[in-house]
Amino acid sequence: MEDQAEKLREIMRRKKGKSSQTKASEPPVKQAPKPADKARIITVTSGKGGVGKTNLSVNMALAFARLGKKVVVMDADLGLANVNVMLKLIPKFSLYHVLKKQKTIREIMEETEYGISIVAGASGFSQIANMGEEDRKDFIAELDTLSNADIIIIDTSAGVSHNVLDFIAAADDTVIITTPEPTAITDAYGIIKIIATEYDSPSMGLKLVVNRAKGAAQAKSVADRMINIAGQFLNLKVDYLGFIYDDMSVQHAVFKQKPFMVYDPKCKASICVQHIVDRMDKNKPETSGFGAMLKRIFGQPQETDAHITERG
Repeated sequence: MEDQAEKLREIMRRKKGKSSQTKASEPPVKQAPKPADKARIITVTSGKGGVGKTNLSVNMALAFARLGKKVVVMDADLGLANVNVMLKLIPKFSLYHVLKKQKTIREIMEETEYGISIVAGASGFSQIANMGEEDRKDFIAELDTLSNADIIIIDTSAGVSHNVLDFIAAADDTVIITTPEPTAITDAYGIIKIIATEYDSPSMGLKLVVNRAKGAAQAKSVADRMINIAGQFLNLKVDYLGFIYDDMSVQHAVFKQKPFMVYDPKCKASICVQHIVDRMDKNKPETSGFGAMLKRIFGQPQETDAHITERG
């Protein structure tokens, strides 16, 4: 922890030094608010693959864009990336080039026809999926260059690795997605349990979404069970964010390589995602932005770790 704290202090010293040099050589000018404090970071994760994590990430991005937000989706599945596949894009560069120090995140970011930007992941590179601690920290620090966005959605790999835990630590909100299937519920609870073990805080901004539900009653039953167990046995607060109907339009959209909110904006799944995003937009975390992200990653104390509790 001391090494991590020292790294944070060194970053801050460099920034402070640059600021002092600027003031000494240039006349004072009125500075606009730093965009670094603007971006809201949302990590989307799951206990197992195949539960709709990437689909949720992309369509949440579109829903936020419809609210007038500038949104970036970062495919942080460092090994089996597929955000670009879902959008029928063939990126020239990916996070592979960022992690190899050949490109910056801003240099590989691509605009899409849907009004959102993406940062493509790196498929098939196991050494990236299992990168070391320093590389992970440097990689997450690259998010600073995306902080002029309103929303940064990080689509992680399924399961729990050091990479995924770092992205959870970096987030203002962590959205855990599951389905009503027993294996998916078990794996989702597993990731919640590991989060509780790794981070000694009852409020981590954890949100639960139940995907492929037959209806509201089934979804709420799943959510209530997980939330009660997390509270009782792990002393961890998890908020129920909402559910997404089991909708054939989603499958058709995947085959067409289009977000289902574009393929069929009026389908049940699209309406559900818009409701979820509307709710998130009304319940913003108290602490957000790159500065807060650094403090979470490097273990520095904050003024407050509280998040606004969602009601309903």
